[in-house]
Amino acid sequence: MFAAEIRGKRVEAMRAHRHWQWHLDEVYVKNNGVTHYLWRAVDHEVEVLESVVTKTRDRKAALKFLKKAMKRHGSPEAIVTDRLRSNGAALKDLGRGDDREMGRWLNNRAENSHLPFRRRERAMLRFRRMHTLQKFASVHASVHNHFPMERHLQSRNTYKQTRAAALAEWRGLLVA
Repeated sequence: MFAAEIRGKRVEAMRAHRHWQWHLDEVYVKNNGVTHYLWRAVDHEVEVLESVVTKTRDRKAALKFLKKAMKRHGSPEAIVTDRLRSNGAALKDLGRGDDREMGRWLNNRAENSHLPFRRRERAMLRFRRMHTLQKFASVHASVHNHFPMERHLQSRNTYKQTRAAALAEWRGLLVA
């Protein structure tokens, strides 16, 4: 099966699951000396759902990000955010203000999802254009989701088999 079909079935199953939860976060990224913001939605299994780059960090940017994510992935049961007020204002505009959860350490899943992106960004010596940044953020999330590194949860043989299957599928996608 192709990755899109697998993901579609997984999303459908998770929509029915009552713990379908999103973690939202934003991080600043320097782009040719100018600060931009990378907004991310991560599900409860630490899979990056959506990445959007904006110039501002206000209600309008948060609303744009949330609309795009909800249009593509449906509506979550609960939304976990940090204490950024623009997230609350955007959720109120969407009529979802009551679903918001905030608290210390609740949003660590989203915070930790930035680490692989930051590692890769440093290796690339930053970005020059906003378009390149958006394209890279989207592709990086898709590739990173396709190759999960949960070594501590799997035996060596299981890990090697799943890694080989993922690489074979990836090679098949590149050829097609």
